Amino acid sequence: MSQSHNRFFIILILGALSTITPFAIDMYLPAFPQIANSLHTVAGKLPLSVASYFIGMAGGQLFYGPLLDRFGRKLPLYAGLILFVAGSVLCLCSRTLDGFVAMRFVQALGGCAAQVAAMAMVRDFFPAHETARIISLLILVISASPLLAPSIGVFVTLHFGWQWVFVTLSAFALAMLLIAAWFLPQGYEADRAVSLHPWPIVKNYFEVLKEPQFITYSVAGAFAFSGLLAYVSSAPIIFMDVFQVSTKQFGIIFAGLAVGFIGSNQCNVLLLKKFSSEQIFRATLLIECPTVTLLLICTACGWIGLPATLVLLFIALSSLGLAYPNAAALALVPFERNIGSASAMLGFLQIGISSLASAGVGLFASHTMLPIAAVMTATSWIGFAILIIGRRRHPEVRYVEEKGAHPLPH
Repeated sequence: MSQSHNRFFIILILGALSTITPFAIDMYLPAFPQIANSLHTVAGKLPLSVASYFIGMAGGQLFYGPLLDRFGRKLPLYAGLILFVAGSVLCLCSRTLDGFVAMRFVQALGGCAAQVAAMAMVRDFFPAHETARIISLLILVISASPLLAPSIGVFVTLHFGWQWVFVTLSAFALAMLLIAAWFLPQGYEADRAVSLHPWPIVKNYFEVLKEPQFITYSVAGAFAFSGLLAYVSSAPIIFMDVFQVSTKQFGIIFAGLAVGFIGSNQCNVLLLKKFSSEQIFRATLLIECPTVTLLLICTACGWIGLPATLVLLFIALSSLGLAYPNAAALALVPFERNIGSASAMLGFLQIGISSLASAGVGLFASHTMLPIAAVMTATSWIGFAILIIGRRRHPEVRYVEEKGAHPLPH
């Protein structure tokens, strides 16, 4: 296999691993009415299962970070995928809402291993200065999930029942386990010097949090990106309850909005040839903040319906396609070692803050667009403020290569 083909194949595998969690979140959304009926509850309570997945992701990533540094990337990845399959099977066997929410938490604990490992292996296989570009290419694969997952979910739900959504997720995770085992290089070698005792782990995470560049871009990026996950968790209620669209129409709308995220993300690859990641990240926040503010004002005043709402959401989600890869890259590149722990903390902050944002939407208990517009506006402006404060205190951006990794040849 040629060097260029080898690089492309590695990116494809890492991207596919990263889609496990997006598929787990997006694929069952169209099945909310069926799941609610089967569990003898109302669809309005099912976003709790989305929130529990986010919470499981946030906590699980901190658990996998030290394991990825201690045992290398593959063994923790295998363990996580097996746990994901077990959680998926338990989800389809659930008979109560509480049981279903709990099993979604278990499913998340396994699924997050794939995402943390994939992000860490970007730094294993590619130089630091290429990180933002490679993450953008990963997002191309990841972003296909909002296009494919709801459509697959609609087909499976309508023809086989909601339980088969989780059968499909289990089969996908098993397939990725086999592909990773046979075709994915080891990358970072196991480091037995990494302790798994609680205090050294906590101390290691504190070392990560002492890096000013990591704090600035991980937290600013997490707040900016949390609007997307808050939107995802509320999308079925917004469109199927508020705007009264059908299950099929919801799948089309969800996929259509994802086009903006995908397109802008791939524009990032071209923009990085002329602009720095920091410049792009700052510019996208300057687009996102006024857009979601306009959405909030128009929604509160009752000035817009579904078409105008979709236009503003499309612009906001498109800006996030540029923001995420650059924020993630800038947060990770200052580290020389313990990249697994840094990647885990990055994911923890992103999902943890997003979980709070999603919970904030639920606190409104309103069947309008107002809660999601308010949360997206607040998180965007908070992210922008954190970026400005962090850049004033530490204007220089550092790029270092990780020790112990094995970058692929150019």
